[in-house]
Amino acid sequence: MEKEASYKDKKVITIGIVRELTGLSERQIRYYEERKLIFPERSLGGSRKYSFSDIELLMEIANKIEDGVQTFEIRQEIVRKQKKQDEKAIQKRMLQGQLNAQFGVRKR
Repeated sequence: MEKEASYKDKKVITIGIVRELTGLSERQIRYYEERKLIFPERSLGGSRKYSFSDIELLMEIANKIEDGVQTFEIRQEIVRKQKKQDEKAIQKRMLQGQLNAQFGVRKR
């Protein structure tokens, strides 16, 4: 059974709203996407759709850029964070599998 995405992770916000909420220009937002710092989904019509989590990340990115951090460094940090999250998720699944095996729990 797959967990439903949190409201913070649902990609439903248009770039215009993101622009208003963040104070960033559409050009800046697209640039961060080109630099692979942010990953919006696309609607059937091709419009970018963002989540609240994306908006928080855009604000972090903008603050780091303002502090002089290069986009390459930000990308490396994002990759490191994602790798850690992936490793934690794998460990959690492995531990759950071991517990299930130990106590005879079977997935349905």
